[in-house]
Amino acid sequence: MRDLLTPTAENLRQPAPSAIIRAALITALGFGVYGFTVGYWRSPMMGAYVALKMPLLILLTLACNGLLNGLLGLLLGSGLGFKQSLHALLTGFAITGLILGSVAPIALFLAVNVPTYDSPQAATSHSAYLLTHVSLIGVAGLIGVARLAKLLESYSPSRSIARATLAAWIAGNAFLGCQFSWVLRPFFGSPRLEVAFLRENPMQGNFYEAVWNALQHVCSGVRPDVMIFISLTTLTVIILIIQLRNQYKQTKI
Repeated sequence: MRDLLTPTAENLRQPAPSAIIRAALITALGFGVYGFTVGYWRSPMMGAYVALKMPLLILLTLACNGLLNGLLGLLLGSGLGFKQSLHALLTGFAITGLILGSVAPIALFLAVNVPTYDSPQAATSHSAYLLTHVSLIGVAGLIGVARLAKLLESYSPSRSIARATLAAWIAGNAFLGCQFSWVLRPFFGSPRLEVAFLRENPMQGNFYEAVWNALQHVCSGVRPDVMIFISLTTLTVIILIIQLRNQYKQTKI
């Protein structure tokens, strides 16, 4: 299935309607199923809301990032126009949806077994729950876009242009996805607030502040400089693992 979702340089020039429809359906289904497990911790109704909002979040991110990277493709000389960028990014989201959909049973098990929203440990449970899902979505999203690296190298005039385009795709998906997720909140459901499809003050605060507050709550008692060191160390290890994996693949080829 993953190989069927990955377009070649030839069919990327003229995306087939069937390939676009297949990728869109897999994206909506994967993110919808996973979204239900995310919101289920607060209530089944919250799960239904998030199952609808997850595909909407991807649609908004895809529309904005596809247009931005269509312009960037013209500037960098990658040869990717608006249609090609949208198709490639949709494919990356479809791969991400497959990954998240496959871990949905584990996410549901987590939602059922962590302390409930009305328990004394609700605040800590909510913070840990948020950080867990943000990490899962971030890793799955990175894998989904990185899967398109070879496609970009075969399509672009040079490897440097392909890498710059890939970096732009990753940065755009991360930034826009985070901001749109904040505007469309709640996804996890705050223990102290009523279940709702959207908050009354969607533009107040930001995603990064919420994640930082959750990290501080989970790591209460740990100094901020230690938290930053642990985060940077973890990020460095992940980057090294990815680089070693790519070098291993090149040596095999």
